Parts: sequence; structure tokens; C-alpha cells
Amino acid sequence: MINRVLIRLKIVQIIYAYYQNGGKNLDTAEKELFFSLSKAYDLYNYLLLLMVEVTRYAAKRIDAAKHKLAPTKEDLSPNMKFVENRFIAQLESNVQLNEFMASQKRTWENESEFVKGLCEQIMQSDIYKEYMASETSSYDEDRELWRKLYKKMVFNNQALDDVLEDQSLYWNDDKEIVDTFVLKTIKRFDPKNGEKQELLPEFKDEEDQDFARRLFRRSILNADYYRHLISENSRNWDLNRVAVMDMVIMQIALAEILSFPNIPISVSLNEYVEIAKLYSTPKSGAFINGTLDGIVKQLKKDNKLTKN
Repeated sequence: MINRVLIRLKIVQIIYAYYQNGGKNLDTAEKELFFSLSKAYDLYNYLLLLMVEVTRYAAKRIDAAKHKLAPTKEDLSPNMKFVENRFIAQLESNVQLNEFMASQKRTWENESEFVKGLCEQIMQSDIYKEYMASETSSYDEDRELWRKLYKKMVFNNQALDDVLEDQSLYWNDDKEIVDTFVLKTIKRFDPKNGEKQELLPEFKDEEDQDFARRLFRRSILNADYYRHLISENSRNWDLNRVAVMDMVIMQIALAEILSFPNIPISVSLNEYVEIAKLYSTPKSGAFINGTLDGIVKQLKKDNKLTKN
């Protein structure tokens, strides 16, 4: 699940914090990097559980209506289509998701007000109303309902962002990327796989773990060389006035460009320019792009840069 976009973001965050804290312990910072990546995977599982918890709340709501002092005919014979959603039933029984709950002791039980609000918001939506009114019923329709609801109700949900921020500072910048993984997981679910449906793994393979470790270490261990290159190609700038974050981003970008011959230069440049737009000043993207482009041209001219 953890891809290189997320790895790059985390490395920028951790190396920036490393320098802000005096740059004393590389091993501790590396452990912090992998811990922060593991927290992103926790968020992935936690957001999958949210869909289950909303459905459970809807079921409790139906049960409570049946036991009112004067239940209506609709209360006694409710439309059970939403609470009996086959995709959610499969997700609820998923072995990996239940192992996550058991090991992390993490549920939505302490966020009942948010779950209630989200459920009510869903029930007022046109997506929900059209689904409940449909005369057809299939697993595909059940799964598609939650794909639509997730995109509409969970993406860009400020109340949810506030809940997640209260639970973990690591999740502040993760959700937008993790949301894409949740949607990918919804799409991958197949009823034939039952409770053994595979969720996305924490790392796709060992290569991505190695990428994270090598990029992190080389960014710091070769910092003097990278800063020399930046200085040589920024002669019209006083480096003391360059934003610290800009220096960190360029340092990591150069580590990637020089250490990973299989990654195209254009990919690396684009990734770090986008990170600059997120984490630094409005002019940082253009400055970083221009500086790195100049360094790359000089390295190629000096035959110091080899790319497959």
C-alpha cells in the first residue's frame, strides 16, 4: 500500500525534523521514518473499519426504532438493504481487518458522535436514496454504493480530518493518499474470496522498503556534497536566505537522482516540485525546479550522472 509518493513525503518530513532537532541520531530518525509509515498503514485499516462502523450504527438505529413506544409500520418493517450490504458483510468478516482490530485495539466506538453524523449525512444523500429505491440488488451494486459514498462523504471531510488529527499527528498529511488506497481496495473486493479477500500489503515489496531506507540515509550522509552542488548552482542566491525546507527538499531530490538510476530524472524532479508546493513557500516550486535542472545539466556535462 505504501507507495513512493508517500515515502518521499515522509522522508521530507522526518529529515526536516531531524535537522530541527540538531541532527544528532540517524538511527533514531530512521526508526521514526518507518514508524510514521506504519501509522499510514494503520490509517488505511482504520478507514476501512469506518464503513463497517457506519453500517453497524444504521443497524442499531433500525433496532431502536422497532422498540419505540409507538413504532410505525415502517419502523417494524424497515428496508434492510443498506444494513445488509454484501460488500460490508464481507469487509466486516475480513481476516486481515479483524487481525488489525485485535492487534491495535483500535475501533470507532469512542467516536460515536462522528459515526452518527456521517451515517445521517449518508442517509440524506441522493446516492443513498437512489440505492434504497432501486428494485435490483447485487453484490456489484452494494460495492459500488460504498465506492460512491466514500468519494462523496469521506474525501474532503473536515469533521473526519479533525477526528483523525486528534488521534494521531502522523495522519495530518496522510489521508489524501490513503483515501486512494481505500478506493482501490473497494474496487478489488470479490465475493468469491469471502473473508480471505486480501487487503493491500503495507509495502508492495522489499524494493520499496529498500528505497525508503537508502533514500533516507543517502540524503543525510551525503548532505555536504548535495549542498555543495546547490551552492554552485545558486550563485545569485544567499543560501542563508533559502528556506530550510527548500534545502531539505533539494537535498533529498539529489539523493534520489544520483542514487537510483532506474528512476527517470523527470519523475524525481516533478515529485519534489510538487512536495515543495505543499510544504514550502509559493515561489519554492519554481526555484527548486530551476536549481535542480541546472545541477542535472552540469552533472551530465561532467559525466557524473548515469541513468538507464
